[in-house]
Amino acid sequence: MTTSKLTRYWTLIIIILLVVIIAIGGIVAWSRYSRSQPIEISIPPGQELQGEIYIGGAAANPGFYPLKAGDSIESLIQAAGGTTGSADFTRLKLYIPQIAEEEPPQKVDINRAEAWLLQALPGIGEVRAQAIIDYRQQNERFRSIKELTKVEGIGLTTYERIKHLITVAD
Repeated sequence: MTTSKLTRYWTLIIIILLVVIIAIGGIVAWSRYSRSQPIEISIPPGQELQGEIYIGGAAANPGFYPLKAGDSIESLIQAAGGTTGSADFTRLKLYIPQIAEEEPPQKVDINRAEAWLLQALPGIGEVRAQAIIDYRQQNERFRSIKELTKVEGIGLTTYERIKHLITVAD
């Protein structure tokens, strides 16, 4: 009978010891587990963001816009007139040029540009800008920049002057 009590006593001690080991192992494993944190992009202190940022792609008015510290992606997109219906927000591009890297000239999308933006092109005044808009409304959109020569008042000379400054988007 004393042997059976002794066996029960040792069985109880072994069970308690196993529970303690499992509990300590769980606590150690939990303390080493680190929940994934969201990715945060930051600029080292002392580098003040200032300058211009190019917003292109599915932006309503692609081009260079002023960039200040504290600007959000949303505020920059709004500065570019918002986005078109084909915008894909799951993939955004950010390109940071090297010092003294040449920037391509900003191009005006003649399928989307308003009159004031068209008037900024060399040789395009108020009358020609309106003629471009009228042509665009009658023919839905330009299929190529060369089609601009079909607009009344725009000949090859004007086209040659501005062809490097214009584009057509789908």
